[in-house]
Order: sequence, then C-alpha cells, then structure tokens
Amino acid sequence: MSVFEHHEFDGHEQVVFCHDADSGLKAIIAIHNTNRGPALGGCRMWPYANEDEALTDALRLSRGMTYKSALAGLAMGGGKSVIIGDSRKDKSEALFRAMGRFVASLGGRYTVAEDVGISVPDVDLMGEETEFVAGATNGGAGDPSPATAYGVYMGIKAAARHKLGSDDLRGLRIAVQGVGHVGYYLCRYLSQEGAELIVTDIAKDSLDRVASEFDAKVVAPDAIYGVEADIFAPCALGAVINDKTLPLLKAKIVAGSSNNQLAEAQHGEALRQRGILYAPDYVINAGGIVNISHEGPGYDEAKAFAHVAQIHDTLLEIFRRADTQKLATSDAADRLAEERFRKATQLKATAAA
Repeated sequence: MSVFEHHEFDGHEQVVFCHDADSGLKAIIAIHNTNRGPALGGCRMWPYANEDEALTDALRLSRGMTYKSALAGLAMGGGKSVIIGDSRKDKSEALFRAMGRFVASLGGRYTVAEDVGISVPDVDLMGEETEFVAGATNGGAGDPSPATAYGVYMGIKAAARHKLGSDDLRGLRIAVQGVGHVGYYLCRYLSQEGAELIVTDIAKDSLDRVASEFDAKVVAPDAIYGVEADIFAPCALGAVINDKTLPLLKAKIVAGSSNNQLAEAQHGEALRQRGILYAPDYVINAGGIVNISHEGPGYDEAKAFAHVAQIHDTLLEIFRRADTQKLATSDAADRLAEERFRKATQLKATAAA
C-alpha cells in the first residue's frame, strides 16, 4: 500500500522512513503540517507488530500534534516519530545517535522530544547529533511529564465543573489506566486533592509505587473499563475507546493523557450519545508541548505552568461549543483547531504573494 493511500494519511507534508544497519534502528518520522511553524513532537519507542502498525501510529500522532499546537496557541506545527523496538531491551547509544542524525537531516523541519518509551537521557543522546531536540537536560525544560500531568489535572477539573457542577475532586472515584511517567504525576495531583484512585498498568513496579504512595486500588488491565468511577483517565496507549470498551464504561467523564484515545472518529459521537463527556486528548494533554515552548535560558517554570493551566478554559470553551452546536466534543475541538491552522495557511499564502 502507498503511504498516500493509507487510511490515516491526512495530507501529511513529509513521511521519512529511517533505517540504520549498524544500530538496528528502524523508525518513521511523520510531519503533518507546518503552517504555524516547524513541527514539534515526541518520539515513541514501541514493539510494533509490523511496519504498517508503526506507520499508522506515526500518521495519527503527528496529525494530533498539529491540532494540539493550534489549540494551545503555539507557533508550531505537528510531527511525530516512532522507533520500532522494545524500550526495555533494545535501547543503545548507537541507536539514539542514529535517530538524531535522521532528525538533523530534516534541517529543522522537525524537533524531537520524549514520548512513550523514550526518556530525557535518550533525547540527550539524540542531541549529540542534532540541535533539534526539546526537553533535553542541557538548555531544555527537562522531562515534560509533570507539565503534561498538570494540564490533564486542570482538564479533569474543567470536565468535572462542566459535567458534575463542581471542579472539586474530593471524594470522586477516578480510574487511571497507565501509571507510568504522566500517569504517576497525575495520580499525585489527584490524590493531593482527595480523589479516590483505581489504577491499572502492565508494569507491576509502577503499580506498586502508586498503590503504596497514594493508597490506590489496583485492578487488572481489562477490568479498568468497567469499574464504578466518576472519571476514566486513559494514560497509556491510544484507541482505548472502541466498540468493545464503550459498552463497558460506567464513568461520566473520559479525560486522560493518552494520544488518539478514540479508535475511530465515530466514537466521539458514541460517547456523546451515551451521555459521557469526553475531553479531547490533544487538548487536555498539551501541557508537555506548552512547557517545551517556554524552553530557553530564561525558562520560568511558574510562567510555563500558568500557560499550561489555560487548558482548563480552552476545554470549557470546547464543551460549550459542543453543547450549543449539538456536536461531539471531539468534533468541536477539531473545528476550532482547523480554524486556527487554516488561518495560518491563508496568512502564509498572503505573505508569499
């Protein structure tokens, strides 16, 4: 199948297939749209079953970054990269240096950062080969996970306010799927406010940590969908809202950090029909990229996190639009984002004329 015929191809500007025989690197870099500025997006390392699965992820994730940056008001475009491999056993210095060289070859059209399976030290190694890295140790804002979690926390409060009439999370039962980097910090924020946590993860060490520190109840991965909870917070991989899981959900709100939570676009409307409020993923999880946008010698964490907190009001605007126009919140978010980056396209064309 041609990339142009792929079901997730959405007018992407550039898709780069990367292979380095010496390190064993197999990766894909997808640049969706640069109308608002050079593309920025994390690199994900995952043991994909095949190349098509990896390409699907790269295309979907990069598109999401375009929409995310637009709704966060950033002068950045959307891109993403994926490395095919097991982050627990396939990492090496040579692999990340090779990845850095491929990023460098794009001449600044794409800047790489952390994502699932990739840590700050990994980005630091890429940074040995290219200046186009974000969230690195030297000159960067560091691990974006706390900022992403803070944005999700503020988004959950906005969703609770809209759906439940109050943004006070005390006593609410919140089911968190995935308690790795972002999920852990989110659990800390929620616990500090007095929420009751039900958690799951495929990594026992992560579960043990959250259960111990936040008195969270642990359930099996497949059981998380059907728990009695006020809010379901997906913080692992995408496509978790699908035909199989939708009938199981008992939560009134879906709000978490995962990218591409809807398996198909129609599932946004399916949630609306079931009376479940959905906080569009690329809106609520924009905290990391917002924090990265503040990087530089004058980085001010308080200023950056105040910017992240604006996710709360952006979501309230989307919820109101969705109610007024009788739309799924995912569709309302898409329309607002498209207004912003298409306006940038028009301005660019005008300037070039």
